Amino acid sequence: MVDSHCHLAGSEFAGDLQPVVDRATGAGVAAALVILGADDDEECGRAIPVQAAWPGVRFSIGVHPHAAGAFAGEPTRAVTVVEQRLAQVAGARAVGEIGLDYHYDLAPRDAQQTVFQLQIGLARRRRLPIVIHTREAEEDTFRILAEEAAGDTGGVFHCFTGDRAMARRALDAGFHLSLAGIVTFPKANELREVARLVPLDRLLIETDSPFLAPVPHRRTRNEPARVVHVAEAIAAARGMRVTEVASATGENFVRLFKP
Repeated sequence: MVDSHCHLAGSEFAGDLQPVVDRATGAGVAAALVILGADDDEECGRAIPVQAAWPGVRFSIGVHPHAAGAFAGEPTRAVTVVEQRLAQVAGARAVGEIGLDYHYDLAPRDAQQTVFQLQIGLARRRRLPIVIHTREAEEDTFRILAEEAAGDTGGVFHCFTGDRAMARRALDAGFHLSLAGIVTFPKANELREVARLVPLDRLLIETDSPFLAPVPHRRTRNEPARVVHVAEAIAAARGMRVTEVASATGENFVRLFKP
């Protein structure tokens, strides 16, 4: 089993990293993709101890849409920062998380779009998959993906929360879908329908730790060990064994991120 998206290098885990890793491996989680904000020196600096604690981790590095405003005056600098981090961090396998967030609008939308576009271009040049964050920005997200030929890189819509129509649109664009703890929430019926819809070879599972703790751990700090609850919810929705979901999503992870 693999946690395909977590923030294990965040400050939330700095005080008890090894016990968190031990719980993950004890729960059968063999690997994880750890997200690093390219503009965050402290987070990127914690990549080394994270990898030392858990050799199975790999990294994805990008400028999050919330941080795009810092590059509004010179958006190409975002690409330079990401490239530098990719060269510095051993085990970097993807560009992300990148995309658009119109829910919080913490950065101007034009800056978000430009920084997103440029990072897709970087991923294409480096032949790396992308990890997409999109919230309340469906039309602009798909427009930019098409304009930048992002299907050439492939990648994943992380923490997918859209409906079945959006899921089909993402699949048609050539991307994987990753489901997080939200799929365990009692009212997430539409997302469980998505879980049934996604071809097994295009599905990933994640925690988005420390966020979005699944049932039965709501309102606590999430961690990679709890990705098992995501696998259980998907298995129940699809009428499969948990081991089948774990095996298939693990294989998809290896194929996409080439750990």
